[in-house]
Amino acid sequence: MSGKVNLAESFTRIEKPWSPTIVGELNGQYVKLARFDGAYVWHSHQAEDELFLVVSGRLNIELRDRTVELSPGEFFVVPRGVEHRPVAQPNAEVLLFEPASTLNTGNAPANEWTRRPDQLDRL
Repeated sequence: MSGKVNLAESFTRIEKPWSPTIVGELNGQYVKLARFDGAYVWHSHQAEDELFLVVSGRLNIELRDRTVELSPGEFFVVPRGVEHRPVAQPNAEVLLFEPASTLNTGNAPANEWTRRPDQLDRL
């Protein structure tokens, strides 16, 4: 992948919530876009940090000891091994930056949102 990415245009091409879509890659990392709608599953990533950058809408990152509230233009990095649950308020468009090997549902049991890295859509 190379070239310019227009975030607004790219988000119009993502139809399903909680379905990360690859829009770029660098140094073994994926840049992903996703539409979030409501609450996700509690999970953690034992080997990877995960960056959530809110492009539009509002997003809470629930941690077991606190909640981080994010507005457009704000990001939060969930450190590896920290259990978390993203909750859109009520929906959000989010840019994710994480290693290419990251399973979107982490250590949670497989569910309807689980996508292995080889199953992710690309724009």
